[in-house]
Amino acid sequence: MKKELAMTDFRQLRQRMIDYQLLARGLRDQTVLDAVNVVPREEFVPTELVEFAYSDTPLPIAASQTISQPYIVALMTAALELKPGERVLEVGTGSGYAAAILAEIGGQVYTIERHKILADTARDKLKELGYDNIRVLHGDGSLGWPEQAPFDAIVVAAGGPEVPETLKQQLAIGGRLVIPVGTSLRTQTLLRVRRTSEHGYQQEDLGGVRFVPLIGAAGWEDETGRIPADKTTGASLPELIYQSSEHFARINEVNLDNLLQRIGDSRLVLLGEASHGTAEFYDMRARITWELIEKKGFNIIAVEADWPDAAHIDHYIHGPSPDPLPESTHFSRFPTWMWANYSVLKFVRWLKEHNGKVADPAMQVGFYGLDLYSLYSSIEVVLGYLDEVDPETAEVARLRYGCLMPWVNDPGMYAQVTLTKQYRECEQDVLATLQDLLRKRVDYSHADGARFFDAEQNARLVANAERYYRTMYYAENSSWNQRDQHMFDTLLSILAYRGPDSKAVIWEHNSHIGDARATQMSARGEFNIGQLTRQKFPGTSYLIGFGTDHGTVAAASEWGGPMEIKQVQPSHIDSYEHVFHEVKTDCFLLPLTQPLQAVTRDKLLAERLERAIGVIYRPETELQSHYFYASLPRQFDEYIWFDESRAVEPLMRKTGQGMPDTFPFGM
Repeated sequence: MKKELAMTDFRQLRQRMIDYQLLARGLRDQTVLDAVNVVPREEFVPTELVEFAYSDTPLPIAASQTISQPYIVALMTAALELKPGERVLEVGTGSGYAAAILAEIGGQVYTIERHKILADTARDKLKELGYDNIRVLHGDGSLGWPEQAPFDAIVVAAGGPEVPETLKQQLAIGGRLVIPVGTSLRTQTLLRVRRTSEHGYQQEDLGGVRFVPLIGAAGWEDETGRIPADKTTGASLPELIYQSSEHFARINEVNLDNLLQRIGDSRLVLLGEASHGTAEFYDMRARITWELIEKKGFNIIAVEADWPDAAHIDHYIHGPSPDPLPESTHFSRFPTWMWANYSVLKFVRWLKEHNGKVADPAMQVGFYGLDLYSLYSSIEVVLGYLDEVDPETAEVARLRYGCLMPWVNDPGMYAQVTLTKQYRECEQDVLATLQDLLRKRVDYSHADGARFFDAEQNARLVANAERYYRTMYYAENSSWNQRDQHMFDTLLSILAYRGPDSKAVIWEHNSHIGDARATQMSARGEFNIGQLTRQKFPGTSYLIGFGTDHGTVAAASEWGGPMEIKQVQPSHIDSYEHVFHEVKTDCFLLPLTQPLQAVTRDKLLAERLERAIGVIYRPETELQSHYFYASLPRQFDEYIWFDESRAVEPLMRKTGQGMPDTFPFGM
């Protein structure tokens, strides 16, 4: 029964992969889709990674190789235009997954693998699964399999410096060869070569890709991808990035004048981070924000934090209250170090000093939280406010909010008990309280507009958080979208409250502020605040991403666990981070939408892996846990790089209870 259930689960994951990774990206070849639907990908990945078999990512296999991303396998198979009964040569067997898909469509499949352990393992696995029309050879795939030529189709799962003549000669007339080609391992183009006659070939460009090197007599000499000097044409991508970026040694000395000029008249500047625990990201965001405030009149800072906690900082920077972080219980929800750290403390003290010099309160900087996890502290704020301005309404609200109180220590249980119908939903109760508040907007806000705005946002947060927790276990991508929609709506409310001349700086993770349409999130039906901002404020928003290669980071190993100082692994060879690591300077700003050299942006457009570390970091499964595909120049307007980085220094180490974010590793 367990085995049967597991098979059912994998079939569902396979269909979801087809829907969200293949069809959503425009792949419509039904023959290929049918083949993908019957091949059990879980059989071709290591046992310890089987839960990630249908993830939209490559996975590590033996011999330091990878099984390609499902979309790439399907894309290359479709490019072959394979017909039933045709003879196929595959170069780069890997685990055997792609060969199985080819065998579902074609006739006889011949596949070559240069790593003996992979060739032997794939041969055994394919035989076990009943693929008697596949032959596996251990050898140099760049030379093909001349004894079995000609082939109707040849597919190469590795990138070479040029199309090997040996493979072209083994094509039948009318045959198709699909291969990644590039003079650098970081700049490859997927080509389809069609043999039209004995000496005639047509070549098509199918777009930018990224593959491991094709090593062999007709490929590269080794994994470094070096080619003889006489064959090298133009600068490498790291060299182009060096030429196209603005270098700096220390954050407090960087000249940001050019950056401010690129930001121009933007009303919104979104500053990201590649982890929630890296000091350089916080310090650089603070430095940029200082200059935006002083030189461009920005007066809103909106951050990925709970509204009530951010309100304590806002009160501090506007009045005589003591420091909001060291001696209080604010930011006590896991992860405490995300905002209760010395980098933030230094920044908010600067904000207080700045506001003290601004006579007009309307021009002072405000600090606001955009997130929706403060369900119960927000309830307390609303009730406290109503107790003062309208005690009768407060009593009604207290009864309504009482519906949620049994789950004060574990909001996730609320989702489970409502899902199983063991407890009634509280949606109508919390909405009624928000509606009462809005109906009395004029009366309440007349006495104290700022306090009413605070209460209104907390009441709205409670309503959205109730829906978020109620749906997070069954609504698939809905919870992520609910959260980012809430953050964006809160941002719009703040902008409206501060007036038409207000300007906002937003601090959130790269996964929230980078345009989701340029990442694999979009294929899953997810959007984020970066996408929504670009759509709502075209031409007046500026998105800045951050990245690092190695160093230390403050993160936990599991949700609710203690903060640890962890070593950040050097970046994956197929990632943007690895490209930037090879640039001969440690820190730089790289303009993307206004590039110093257009060729640099063009060469970065092809999708690569990008790393995202949240409040949880799992180095042991880093590739599948912390990498996703993206097109960096479409995702951000600018990118800031720190080759080596260090962990933030927390003000406290004890963590409170809380709920995990919808992204698996706490973005």
